[in-house]
Amino acid sequence: MRQSRLLPLIIATALFMENMDSTVISTSLPMIAQDLGTDPIALKLALTSYLVSLAIFIPISGWMADKFGARTIFTAAIGVFMAGSLACAGANSLEGFVIARFLQGAGGAMMVPVGRLVLLRSVARNEVVQALATLTIPALIGPVVGPPLGGFITTYFDWRWIFFINIPIGILGIILATIFVPNVREEDTPPLDIVGFLLSGIGLALLMLGFASGGRHLIPAEISAGCIIVGAASVILYMFHARRTPHPVLQLSLLKVPTFRISVVGGSLFRIGVGAIPFLLPLMLQIGFGLSPLASGSLTFIAAVGALFMKTMAKRILERFGFRRVLTVNAFIGALFIALNGFFTPWTPYWLIMAILFVGGCFRSLQFTSLNAIGYAEISKRDMSYATSLSSAAQQVALSIGVAFGAYVVEAAAHFRGAEAIGAVDFGPAFWAVATVSALSGFIFAHLSPTAGAEMSGHQAVESKPPSTGLGDGTTNLGEEVERR
Repeated sequence: MRQSRLLPLIIATALFMENMDSTVISTSLPMIAQDLGTDPIALKLALTSYLVSLAIFIPISGWMADKFGARTIFTAAIGVFMAGSLACAGANSLEGFVIARFLQGAGGAMMVPVGRLVLLRSVARNEVVQALATLTIPALIGPVVGPPLGGFITTYFDWRWIFFINIPIGILGIILATIFVPNVREEDTPPLDIVGFLLSGIGLALLMLGFASGGRHLIPAEISAGCIIVGAASVILYMFHARRTPHPVLQLSLLKVPTFRISVVGGSLFRIGVGAIPFLLPLMLQIGFGLSPLASGSLTFIAAVGALFMKTMAKRILERFGFRRVLTVNAFIGALFIALNGFFTPWTPYWLIMAILFVGGCFRSLQFTSLNAIGYAEISKRDMSYATSLSSAAQQVALSIGVAFGAYVVEAAAHFRGAEAIGAVDFGPAFWAVATVSALSGFIFAHLSPTAGAEMSGHQAVESKPPSTGLGDGTTNLGEEVERR
């Protein structure tokens, strides 16, 4: 019992480290760009390289955990993330910083999905929502502390020091995981789909590199276009390959499960808008409005406070309204609050900015808690590692598309004005564009069954067993397995 209570908190150490790292970096982007002698917009490559690394390595995270044990992979991943942090601190060029962020992403790709997999395999279905909320509450402290801490360090010291914060946290995480995290593994793990891993990794990496590097940054436009073409071809080849392979690295057949498919497709659309916020908002406040990193971080942290506040209420809201209504209505509300960022001006009162960011953080948090739960409502225990890998990879691709798309609209708006440098007025169209994409997810969620995920949310009594995915090959579902234990 003691271990079951500690497990979400220990896994949250990894989430805390990753989330704080990303928010600290977002606040420090303009200063990092100045020190590296590059355009702030070019640092979209540093953000997307991390997300691309996640998308490449997440697909094998479930297989690695099944093969070598969840604790072994979890602790090793924390070590790789720490090594990437040290490399970021020592970077002296845009290229070096991008490579260091890629190394960090390789650690993050194993760290968080494997931790979530351990949790999903250790709790009953009717406790999943509460367990995920418990997991993310400590992790959300990172985004609360990150922006003002990163702003303070960047303003009064040197941005390189922000990466050393991860070292003591990572050491603590390794020690606690070694003691308390079970080394869960599967006895009959299938062989790794190496061809599928190469096709999916090359495809996703080149697609995201092509989208993120388009324009005047790092590589010529012709090479960016070539990356997109080759990347798209590799992804298409992978889709054909997955149909003929018994155990593909990304189990696309899981998309036949209605709740999982809707959570992946709808969640990806919603995350495109959300993914652009950590990139666009600090740049708008610092470059557009002239705020210092500390002042910027002191405003943006409030969104994480809103997210933390909502975690305590998510289960009750889902019990009252159910997954379909919450996800559908909340998608439009969340998109509205993303769009409101585009109406900020240098003269907007700080209290109003913070109020909008706080409420927006509340609605986004509710959406993510609901998505993370409903996606696994009909997934068997045997397929859980494949589902977490596919879902996590889709999330990172969506977030990287959001960064690239938001940056593209900002540059396009400045070009349309005939300006050589971006200004405050160029950020509004970017926020409105990504918010529109997020709003489209509401139409996807509307296709959920009214009783979808009722066993998890408690919205209504469920007397029959959840429908089988047809993919578990006779294995029991997670709830049945835990009940027998």
